[in-house]
Amino acid sequence: MNVTLTLATRYGLNILGLLGVSVALYLGRSIFIPITIAGLLAAILHPLATRMHTRLRLPWFFSCLAMILLLVLILMLVVFAVVASVPQFVDRLPQTEDAWQKKYEDMARSFRDMSPLPTEGAVPLKATDSTFYRSVKNVFSPENIAASLKSFAIEALPMIAEITLVLFVILFLLLEGELLAKKVRSLFGTSRDSTRRVTEAIEQMGIAIRNYLLWRTIVNVLLGLFVGLVYKIVGLEQWYLWAILTVVLNYVPYIGTIAAGAPPVLEALISGSPQLAIGLIIAYTLIVTFEGYWIVPRVMGKTMDLNATTVMVACLYWHLVWGIAGLFLAMPLMAAIKAILLNVDGWQVWGDLLSSVDTTPAPIPHDEPSQTARPVDSDATIVMEVEPEPTPKTADPMANCEPKIAEQHVGSEPAIELEVAPDAAP
Repeated sequence: MNVTLTLATRYGLNILGLLGVSVALYLGRSIFIPITIAGLLAAILHPLATRMHTRLRLPWFFSCLAMILLLVLILMLVVFAVVASVPQFVDRLPQTEDAWQKKYEDMARSFRDMSPLPTEGAVPLKATDSTFYRSVKNVFSPENIAASLKSFAIEALPMIAEITLVLFVILFLLLEGELLAKKVRSLFGTSRDSTRRVTEAIEQMGIAIRNYLLWRTIVNVLLGLFVGLVYKIVGLEQWYLWAILTVVLNYVPYIGTIAAGAPPVLEALISGSPQLAIGLIIAYTLIVTFEGYWIVPRVMGKTMDLNATTVMVACLYWHLVWGIAGLFLAMPLMAAIKAILLNVDGWQVWGDLLSSVDTTPAPIPHDEPSQTARPVDSDATIVMEVEPEPTPKTADPMANCEPKIAEQHVGSEPAIELEVAPDAAP
């Protein structure tokens, strides 16, 4: 039975398919998130394990195990730095009500002296009249801090189990990566053309993910070191914590950059002065602007050739499906999806839609002829002479007629004149 689908029907089926995939990803996030994280980390660690296996002559299992131990070491350093800095940050907070009020009133007077406009309405001089003061004091009260640390410790237990699971999946992916790639290629057929296409898609997807994660990590580490140095110079006590936070949160485009710059400004307000906080805002804005608009395009090149609209929509979608983990995984996932779209026939247009480069052909003006069109002379005439075929003589006077096409202009129907040949003499 042949079924003809209209354009609206096809788009409707595609939308329903996307909704079905989204629901499946949401319901299976406890399975898909660890597998996705493990696959991304395995893609970036596989070349390192291969180099260690070939150059150091280590068995493949020990090369893969060394990569897992490297991840564990990095994770332990980050956790130790965060855990060690939290008590120091809490100790620097005002401990009494009078100290909190004095700190707020000093800050309010500094804002009043700096601002050319009156600030008493937004920042009252008395702490008891300020809603902002009560909110901040409530957040940083010892009771709330203790409750936050307790809830974090409770959530850390399943997180540790999930991290352990991810490490095991990474180890198995590294050990059996080549075998899994062959099996994936065999799923799409055994012909040479299908094998070639699937191989190219897998290779380009791995290259895109690997280049993004590698260069994003390098840029984030350098950015964290630089802003950490700035924080240390201006006198922030927790400069190394904010540097680590910058490295981690900058994997999330736009949103993570803003979130990484907020805690240093808050510390500057609490332990420093409003002038220092404003100076940090200006300095941080200049640094991340230079990093985002000059360093990243030149370092990554076309690795993450995604337009800003695609990036924001991807962050919103993956956050809706996978929560906070989706924000960190949005960009490498979009890099993989774009690599697949560009290597499947008929899907290249969607891959170009995600790109930030204008690849649409320029329209041809109506008043200019196309390159393949040939000029036609409207005054030209065509003369066609058809040689008559020999026919037997009959008594019919129309039998010996010879058709002759008269000269006509192009675009009109040819007129046929019939000339009657005289009968032969008896």
